[in-house]
Amino acid sequence: MGHSSPPPVTISPNHFPPSRRTGFRGFMHKLNQQRALVWMSVPFLIWLFIFKYLPIWGWTIVFQDFKPARKLLDQQWVGLKHFHFLFQDEHFLRVMRNTLAMSFINLVLGFVTAITLAILLNELRQLVFKRVVQTISYLPHFISWVVAASIISTALSADGGIINEVLMWLGLIKEPILWLGEGSYFWGILGASEVWKNVGWNTIIYLAAMTMIDPSQYEAAEMDGAGRFQRIWHVTLPGLKPVFIILLIMNIGNLLESGFEPQYLLGNGMNVDYSENLDIFVLKYGIQMGNFSLSIAAGMFKTVVSFILLFSANHIAKRLGEERLF
Repeated sequence: MGHSSPPPVTISPNHFPPSRRTGFRGFMHKLNQQRALVWMSVPFLIWLFIFKYLPIWGWTIVFQDFKPARKLLDQQWVGLKHFHFLFQDEHFLRVMRNTLAMSFINLVLGFVTAITLAILLNELRQLVFKRVVQTISYLPHFISWVVAASIISTALSADGGIINEVLMWLGLIKEPILWLGEGSYFWGILGASEVWKNVGWNTIIYLAAMTMIDPSQYEAAEMDGAGRFQRIWHVTLPGLKPVFIILLIMNIGNLLESGFEPQYLLGNGMNVDYSENLDIFVLKYGIQMGNFSLSIAAGMFKTVVSFILLFSANHIAKRLGEERLF
């Protein structure tokens, strides 16, 4: 007695649970589920369009000899003249050297000091002392750069500055040094200033990441005979790796953003060859000298390079199988 085979079952896409829907239907379903968040983001998207994307039309000025008194269509079009001048200008090349050097110093010192302080705070067992140290390290972040630059200038002053006084007391120098008057000292001063001001704030995300590490990993390592430094090396640091990679990608994308306020406030005529960066270059040409087209060429160059660096770093992280932004 034969058995007839069951009729084929046709499954429509609607039969899949929402979590398994893909493509446009899945996207619309998630959008509908999160419509409250979507509406909350609308004001931000409007702000982003008005202040970040709408002004991009001004990049057309870079192809003109822009004169403020003339209408946009009455300007003289010069093609890539300003880019040719920019890349052949020794001043611009020196500014690029300063920008990259200061960004690299801030990048390395920022990561090393923040991770080190976060690990040290994580290892502290005295909660009161730990909180006191955290509070003290956070405080400089909330000081404006105007006040911070005044403090740094006073500390480095050749006339009674605490740095010179301590160094002379220790016998390391015989007479006061004009720290901000020597260009070769500026990058080190800036790096130390950035660490002093931001190291406590930068540790917050690493301390948060450490709370996500499974305590059983520390217990297993301790049972295997691992000491404190071995637990840090084999458990804590690998647990921080995903956060480190994400922050590294973001910082590489901002490699040409070496800052503006500390360089502007601590810079002077004696250290200008080392303190002037790309943002100050744009300010000087755009406002003080009225060469708006050249300043926009420099700003446009910075934006395009930052965009390329961000996507390149993210792609490399993806090829290596690491965490990535997108």
